[in-house]
This record gives sequence, C-alpha cells and structure tokens, in this order.
Amino acid sequence: MNVYDREVLPRITKWLLDRPEIFALRKKTTAGLHGDVVEIGFGSGLNLPALPPEVERLHAVDPDQTGRRMAGELIARSPVDVEFVGLDGQRLPLADASMDGALSTFTMCSIPDLGKALDELWRVLKPGAELHFLEHGRSDEPAVARRQARINPFYTPFAGGCRLDVPIAESVRAAGFEITSLSARHRGFPKVASYVLRGVARKPAQKKP
Repeated sequence: MNVYDREVLPRITKWLLDRPEIFALRKKTTAGLHGDVVEIGFGSGLNLPALPPEVERLHAVDPDQTGRRMAGELIARSPVDVEFVGLDGQRLPLADASMDGALSTFTMCSIPDLGKALDELWRVLKPGAELHFLEHGRSDEPAVARRQARINPFYTPFAGGCRLDVPIAESVRAAGFEITSLSARHRGFPKVASYVLRGVARKPAQKKP
C-alpha cells in the first residue's frame, strides 16, 4: 500500500463522508440492529455514533490502520464495545451463525470479490438476522450507468479500488438474502457517484439454490 492509499485517501474519505446529511442516513440504516454486529468497512468509525443502544458489541473489519487511528476518539466515547476482528470482508474470522446483525456502509463498492464477502456475511449471521447497508452503486438510469463504466478505469485506481457501477441490490440477492426494505435514488451531483441505496436484507433459514 503506497503513501497515498495509506495516509491520504482515508482522510479524503472521512472528509467526504462525515457530513450531517450522510449521518442522518447512517441513523436510518443502523436502526433495528442489536446484540453482536459485524461491520465490514469500519473505516474511521463514522457509524459508531449512529448505532442504536441495543447494539452491545461491534466486530469491526477493515484493512485501514490509518482509519482505525482516526477513530480513536469515537471509539473511546462509544458505549458500544468495539473489537477489531479482521482485515478482509472476504474472510471473516467469526464462527458460523454467531452474529445478530451485519452492517456495511460505502464499502461494497471497493471489495474485489463482493460475492465472496456477502457469502461470508451469510455464513456468520444467525438465521433470520439482518444485513443493513448504505452504499452507492450502479445507477438505474442506463445513460448514467454507461458513463460509470467508462469512468471506472480512470477513477478506481485513485479511489482505493472503489467502482462506481457495482450492482448492490442484485449482488445482495444473489448471495441468498431477502431484501425486506430498499430505498434507491440519486442524491446530489455528479450522478455517476450519487446513486445511493439504503436497505435491509434478511438471512432466511435456507439459502435458495
């Protein structure tokens, strides 16, 4: 990891995502989480103040050591116990069916093998548990989606592997989750980076073949 990815990008990301309008979305996204929750993409801990009091322990997963240091004050103030359990959402060091919930915000866009990460979340969640997500992804407007695909090769190397056109809802469903709530629309400008999806997906008792 070079100096830009290690030291500069986490600060840019925090600056972009630490805004009141996004925090309001975080609060809506985390509502209903409880007990032991695994968060992929912990980053600089911006979800901590948004967690409901029913969350007892957050099992944080993120490769970014700079973000972890930046989260120090939020961790110290949070009533939720934070345990760093891994660096890669594609390989979660957690037992099968051990988590009461899962959380992902602005993370799925940068996971190289999103299907594998979603399979891991499926594995560690208890039957009936929920994945709560707030992500940006592929636009529902074909012309915008085509622009996203054209921009990706130039954008992704400078954005920590982030891709603009990840089909978030489709990927979650493909992993076997049942989406029980979904809000998806463009929020702001430019359109190529502003298609935001907020949803809840439930793990049924059995994965569909």
